[in-house]
Amino acid sequence: VQLQASGRGLVQAGGSLRLSCAASGNIFSLHAMGWFRQAPGKEREFVAAINWNGHNTFYADSVKGRFTISRDNAKNTVYLQMNSLKPEDTAVYYCAAGPSGSRRSDHYAYWGQGTLVTVSS
Repeated sequence: VQLQASGRGLVQAGGSLRLSCAASGNIFSLHAMGWFRQAPGKEREFVAAINWNGHNTFYADSVKGRFTISRDNAKNTVYLQMNSLKPEDTAVYYCAAGPSGSRRSDHYAYWGQGTLVTVSS
């Protein structure tokens, strides 16, 4: 599975942005998908995850109620809708694929290249 993230951008605080992650290969629908982020000088952290059929989603407390993860298996794509963005959401965002939805990055076998999101105050 190869992953290609897109949707990078600069947005003002309070604004919205949607990230997409397109997967190659015909086994996308068998994988749970996750989004992680890494801010400058910080470790990579969990943001959100969704199971293979989209029926179960998980969020970090810091984004709960503001971010929504979804997927379209027909398009081999997972999305991260980010609303009410804050300067502390500034980071490189990574999508990842794994056998089950997890908050742990080491549970994901496949990673996209990352896309930069910058939120100005």
